[in-house]
Amino acid sequence: MLDPIVAFFQRLFAAIGRGIGLVVSWILFPFVTLANWYGGRAWIIKGPIGLGLLLLIALYGYFIWQTQVWTNFDPDYPNRYNLAERKNDAGLPVRVAAGQTAPANACERSAIVDVTADLIDYNVNQNAWISSMVLFKAGLFGMDWDRTPWLDNKASFQRGVNEAVRRTTVELVDSLVRMRGTSGINPQLQSVRSKMQYEETNWYFGLSPFGFLTPTPTQYRAALADLRSFNEQLATCAATFDARADNFLEFMDRVSSSIGSTSAMLRERSENYNGGWFDTRADDRFWFAYGQLYGYYGILTATGADFDGVINQRGLAPIWNESIKQMRAALRIQPLIISNGQEDGWIMPTHLATLGFYVLRVRSNLVEMRDILAR
Repeated sequence: MLDPIVAFFQRLFAAIGRGIGLVVSWILFPFVTLANWYGGRAWIIKGPIGLGLLLLIALYGYFIWQTQVWTNFDPDYPNRYNLAERKNDAGLPVRVAAGQTAPANACERSAIVDVTADLIDYNVNQNAWISSMVLFKAGLFGMDWDRTPWLDNKASFQRGVNEAVRRTTVELVDSLVRMRGTSGINPQLQSVRSKMQYEETNWYFGLSPFGFLTPTPTQYRAALADLRSFNEQLATCAATFDARADNFLEFMDRVSSSIGSTSAMLRERSENYNGGWFDTRADDRFWFAYGQLYGYYGILTATGADFDGVINQRGLAPIWNESIKQMRAALRIQPLIISNGQEDGWIMPTHLATLGFYVLRVRSNLVEMRDILAR
């Protein structure tokens, strides 16, 4: 009685095996054809092609290594600055202990500028800038890596960090270093802002526009040098930083808007695409938002040091500290595989909604601080 059933499953598995074999043969066919053609050529043809293939393999090895190894990634990186020990606003004369003489022409550096410069250094010096690497631009057989499940997480993370850096450099120019908004624009920071708005994907050569280009990392490294030069001037009182309440308010408003846009992006993807582990765009959305929070965590921690007087005088310390804690809590979410499942699902989690929850909490705290300052 069992013989027909056994025979059925034998036929079924044989058919599945033949199907898999056909698919594998179809995938391998162009490679086998090329290998047969290559084997029949003379060494004068084999040599250059072989060297080209070795070069391509080496480039892909380097590319894969750079996308998978996140050098010096540390969610607790703001602790390195010991900002809690500093009780002096940026740009003010350096304080000394009682009985000591304050040094001449010594002002407090801007922690915001230091952290912003270090984030650029992290993106383009400590790590390779993935978005402008030629193999990332080439994609997977012409398909953007962002549309695949592979090799795009670090690029998205870096772009998220860069979004926080870009917003900060704009605010440095427009308000933070201008005395009462009436002084002239600092030329170094103006240069920084221009360089940080540079296209994120430029390599040495491009098709649109056609011709040779300055690679993106080169522009960002120039911006990094200008930021550090500005802070050296600030340390000698040759530049200004205006740590006023209205500047703090404006900066928080801009950061809140930036985070709000990211929250909307996460919500749109979470609500309209519930592919679980098979949503190939969920990972780049997640890691962009994560990178933005990573950057703002350090920048806002630095803001607390640069605007310590405003925060304490206006009674913002409790909500400010809670905002910083919420950002650090969000950075604890580091899933191995990003899933964009339904919010009431029990098999596939919804990492986008989870991260979006923390993003909204941070934004609500920033909005509340803005409202307190605006009273």
